[in-house]
Amino acid sequence: MNGGGSSATITTNRRARYDYEILDTVEAGLVLTGTEIKSIRGRRVNLSDSYARPRDGEMWLHNLHIDEYSPAHRNNHDPKRPRKLLLHRAQILDLTRQIDQRGLTIVPLRLYIRKHVAKIELAVARGKKRYDKRRALIEREREREARAAIGSASRR
Repeated sequence: MNGGGSSATITTNRRARYDYEILDTVEAGLVLTGTEIKSIRGRRVNLSDSYARPRDGEMWLHNLHIDEYSPAHRNNHDPKRPRKLLLHRAQILDLTRQIDQRGLTIVPLRLYIRKHVAKIELAVARGKKRYDKRRALIEREREREARAAIGSASRR
């Protein structure tokens, strides 16, 4: 499905994997202005606190911060404006049904450029409780210690 083109990751939302349990992912295009894509290529983007929400049969990405493109001066964009996501109608209906029925949310995981086009990887996710986050941290720490123990044993 990837079409053979390479993709360059611009930014990832590491906080999303900490705060949410990822259930499903989907790739979407973004409707952008010229100054926005130039800022994205310059890696002046912040995905944290952003989320997707359906409105009028379309999917919109909110709170994605794309810095203004400094050479554009007065022809710049609003850094936090809602941006339309490019998805098939069936995908939009499926995502809408999931978040309505099960109380889930849609968060972006990463923003990347594939074949000269900006794409965003969205995740259908369920918010983790505080104790889930602590459990995940403890499991990661145990795995790290086990790898270290195995590594030190193999060096002997």
